[in-house]
Amino acid sequence: MIDFIERVNGQINGFVWGIPMLVLLVGTGILMTILTRLFQITHIGYWMKHTLGSIFTDKHITKHTKADDQSISQFQSLCTALAATIGTGNIVGVATALICGGPGAIFWMWIVAFFGMMTNYSENVLGIYYRRKNEKGEWSGGAMYYLRDGLGAKPGMKQAGAVLAVLFAVFCLFASFGIGNMSQINSIAGNMKAAFQIPTMVTGIILMILAGLVILGGIKRIASVTEKLVPFMAILYIIGALAVCILHINQFGAVFGAIFKGAFAIKAVGGGIVGSGIKLAVTWGMKRGVFSNEAGLGSSVMVHSSSNVKEPVRQGMWGIFEVFADTIVVCTLTAFTVLSSGLVDLTTGEVLSTAEDSALVGQAFATVFGSAGPAFIAIAILLFAFSTVLGWSHYGSKAFEYLFGSKATIIYRVIFIVFILGGATMSLELAWDLSDTFNGLMAIPNLIGVITLSPIVSKITKNYVDRKIKGKQEKPMLSAFPEIQRMQERELNESD
Repeated sequence: MIDFIERVNGQINGFVWGIPMLVLLVGTGILMTILTRLFQITHIGYWMKHTLGSIFTDKHITKHTKADDQSISQFQSLCTALAATIGTGNIVGVATALICGGPGAIFWMWIVAFFGMMTNYSENVLGIYYRRKNEKGEWSGGAMYYLRDGLGAKPGMKQAGAVLAVLFAVFCLFASFGIGNMSQINSIAGNMKAAFQIPTMVTGIILMILAGLVILGGIKRIASVTEKLVPFMAILYIIGALAVCILHINQFGAVFGAIFKGAFAIKAVGGGIVGSGIKLAVTWGMKRGVFSNEAGLGSSVMVHSSSNVKEPVRQGMWGIFEVFADTIVVCTLTAFTVLSSGLVDLTTGEVLSTAEDSALVGQAFATVFGSAGPAFIAIAILLFAFSTVLGWSHYGSKAFEYLFGSKATIIYRVIFIVFILGGATMSLELAWDLSDTFNGLMAIPNLIGVITLSPIVSKITKNYVDRKIKGKQEKPMLSAFPEIQRMQERELNESD
């Protein structure tokens, strides 16, 4: 049975993650970058000030909502989204990209991230603009809603929008068990066994219990945990990676050279080819980049839509920062840690170590921290991957809610928790392949929605820039629904 699943999944995965799919992902980012007039560059100071800067200067960003308010703060929505994106992809995914695609894969990971910033921005803008409240008083938003209510509102597109919305929800549901559960838990269990000799079954049982205590509490409990866990784990890992990079700073020139030569398969001085060829560099860099930051999948928008924010563009800017933090900062640090450690021949791009996945990153840390290096990585993966499980449990829950109603979500949460035990003992290769497959399947309907609704994103962005940056007096574009638009306008005026 497993062999059959692997064969079928391999065929689907090869189709989904072909060059056309990668072109569609990057092409959508390029389109949104053009339509928003390079917002991630032209307004970099503004979105940095209103994301990272606002955490320290604006108490409303981090202030918790009241007990009877089912929305979460902007900071909590960011942390929950980062919890889902900063996971094994930042360690295992980067190591896999280097092994299979060479140093040049990192360049293409950057390209995916640069344009992915605006894809993620657009998803969040649409998510806020088309969100609604469910019967529990929670905001519900995501690709399902802007496909149904946005694309479906166009002449002759009602049925197409409804079908694509259901397809996205189904793919997201399955993806939550792959990228958001089994592959993450599998990495934790494998590393705990390698570093501390803890049986995978024991790890699975403990994680299942811990996850159950959080997930069954819903989005507010998940957000409460992730807002504490994510900053701690990110800062801890960044400090450790920076220590390795600083001590190997004399290798940075060669590292940059290997990355750029490998990206375009340029011959090195000695006649060797850096990396594994341009096709592998592009494919693995983009695949692992998308797996890491999830831009284009339409996943994180489901938690961003739960925020108490009023302006779609404000939440869109958190989407830009999310991709920046995940890929440009964390993934790059992982790559430079490995490449500068001496474990990779920077002339040929050949990996000199027999270690794979997280073990390769552990060896890189061992060059500075000794035997504590692999243990440090094992702990980092534990924190990163577990937080991803929490974030994705919400995504899957929202997809399940769309398909079966909000009262049925408890069924999904219980099943999701039980699957954690299975993830601890299954094949790592199959777990990753399933994750890639459902990632790609999710992206297809989502990107159709983003592309067809791109004029709306452009109008909302221009409206915001004119009002907030250029100081023009215009009516804000806050919601596609008149009743919500009026409510948000009123609350926006009261807050001002």
